Amino acid sequence: MKNSEHLSPEQMQAFLEGNEEIGFQAANRKELYEWTQATLCAQGYIGLHRSGKGLVKQYISKVTGLSRAQATRLIAQYVASGIVAVRRGRGKRFTVYYTPADIALLAEVDGAHETLSGPATRKILYRGYYEFADARYERLADISSAHIYNLRKLRSYRERVMVFTRTRPTPTAIGERRRPEPGGRPGYLRVDTVHQGDLDGVKGVYHINLVDEVTQWEVVGAVERISENYLEPLLQRLLKQFPFRILGFHSDNGSEFINHSIARMLNKLLIEQTKSRPRKSNDNGQVEAKNGAVIRKHMGFDHIASEHADSINAFYEKHFNPYLNFHRPCAVPELKKDSRGKTIRAYKWYATPWEILRQTPGVGGCLKDDVTVEQMEKLAAADSDTVAATKMQKEKQKLFAGFEQRRIA
Repeated sequence: MKNSEHLSPEQMQAFLEGNEEIGFQAANRKELYEWTQATLCAQGYIGLHRSGKGLVKQYISKVTGLSRAQATRLIAQYVASGIVAVRRGRGKRFTVYYTPADIALLAEVDGAHETLSGPATRKILYRGYYEFADARYERLADISSAHIYNLRKLRSYRERVMVFTRTRPTPTAIGERRRPEPGGRPGYLRVDTVHQGDLDGVKGVYHINLVDEVTQWEVVGAVERISENYLEPLLQRLLKQFPFRILGFHSDNGSEFINHSIARMLNKLLIEQTKSRPRKSNDNGQVEAKNGAVIRKHMGFDHIASEHADSINAFYEKHFNPYLNFHRPCAVPELKKDSRGKTIRAYKWYATPWEILRQTPGVGGCLKDDVTVEQMEKLAAADSDTVAATKMQKEKQKLFAGFEQRRIA
């Protein structure tokens, strides 16, 4: 419309009433803004009374095809600055520091380690650059735990990441019912079993989890059945995998560990046997936490037939246990007393079990006679954390593929 910005209030009112059913739409946003500014100037919008301002707003909204909210925003811009202009994009944004390659590397690390907590992942990224000299980790080496969680929310990350039966206690005099007191020394084990489900009434394989209380050194095995004939040979095999002398063996009150056969074996090895106390649910909490964070995370909840126990043991001994102890960081508790004298735990340090053991005072005297610190250092430095995790994952895929083949056959 020609000279439409110069209409009188009466003409604008007549226009609105006469074109109530007709809609208008501007073809060009720049021209729309220029016409809006010209109309507001011609009508002397700022000096109008409230009713006059409302009429002008209705008129602008009708002619331009803008919504009432959009017209209000343009008028507010005019009142504030005297012009109505196309708003430019956002100003300077923060420079993107972490590249798509970094996000892909984080996804690779999480896939290999089964997505550990932020601080544990941060430790792996730090070690990848500063200890294993992998240049790919340069930017991620000093990332904060909070930003790890931020990157995990990104679509580019998410596109890459495919993200118990209780034993009944049996009253027996075997084992002393008390909590172990390691006094900062390695060698006091927490022990528990994890059952891999039933299928059509048939029991699956059982995992045996042994965790050192001080260093969190973890050795896992598998057994076909929970009985003395199966457990005793496996326990002897698992105890040999610890690099330090075993001094204590603590379990719950399940009969798989509280029996005369296991008691004789531990007594022969001069290992102190203790068991959990009643109404003290946290007595064996450390190994129970590892059951979920390690075994269930990697082996899942689906039924695995007991016949696969030997192949699982071979995988555990050759690939899984070395990964857990040399390349998977654990949270190390720092004990403090609060104002009421209650002991609280703060988790500020993350380290692999070998790092914890290496920093234990008198570590040389704790190791077995045929084990040296140099041997352990060589094993720890053989692969970087994520390379070791990737190798372990490949072997685990082969293991699970074997389960499927046997099941189909």
